[in-house]
Amino acid sequence: MTDFRPMRRKGQQLTAEACQDVLRHATAGVLALQGDGGYPYAVPLSYVYDGKSIYFHSALQGHKVDAIRQSDKCSFCVIEQDDIHPAEFTTYYRSVIAFGRISIISDEEEKLQALRQLGRHYAPNDEVGLQREIDKDYGRVLMLRLDIEHLTGKEAKELKKQTHNKTY
Repeated sequence: MTDFRPMRRKGQQLTAEACQDVLRHATAGVLALQGDGGYPYAVPLSYVYDGKSIYFHSALQGHKVDAIRQSDKCSFCVIEQDDIHPAEFTTYYRSVIAFGRISIISDEEEKLQALRQLGRHYAPNDEVGLQREIDKDYGRVLMLRLDIEHLTGKEAKELKKQTHNKTY
């Protein structure tokens, strides 16, 4: 297990519950992997969070899949809010970063369950359409699971003041 750095600005750190809330409700983030030649490879992705792991879909091959097969360590960043305030020369932001290990799901039942969760996250009331998409593309898709080892989040101090009584 890695010792993750503590946040420097602890007063802006989100609670674990707030981090999980951001992951549950946001719709996209950036997955960072070790890419070719040791260069970082960061790719924007749709995802779903089940309270423990983050799931993504992928093509059967490509840079992302090659990077995952090379190294399972990754991070995933979600920006929930990015509100620019030009007069203040600042941004009111809220973001979360998950660190962990990513793997290609090989169990067919888990793959199907993850694919259904992902589809329901984006089209919650269309089971017929979801099944049609699964039937059409199931053999051409990989499902990936990020098992979270460390989760951290941060928000602008201005938002912290606004939400200090807010429960996530």
